[in-house]
Amino acid sequence: MPFAAGDAKKGAGLFKTRCAQCHTLKAGEGNKVGPALHGVFGRKSGQVEGYSYTDANKSKGVTWDENTMFDYLENPKKYIPGTKMAFGGLKKPKDRNDLITFLKEETA
Repeated sequence: MPFAAGDAKKGAGLFKTRCAQCHTLKAGEGNKVGPALHGVFGRKSGQVEGYSYTDANKSKGVTWDENTMFDYLENPKKYIPGTKMAFGGLKKPKDRNDLITFLKEETA
């Protein structure tokens, strides 16, 4: 199932409760436990300046777009075996659509 536009407001709530402890969104906010997400769409995996990625993440070579992010967020450890991302994923497609819709708006 591919990405379909979701509810950015619901995505904001998901980001706050599931992602914000490890990731930032805006330019210049820097990395936390996870890499900064500003400019993530259109960027290759493992490419944020100053963030220490696993070799698995650097060598995956995926370019992040709505559909790759949709697949990744279902189960990050399955999508990139060897990643250090501790997040277990969002199993519901609607939740992934909502989060990605929010991320597209907030990381551009």
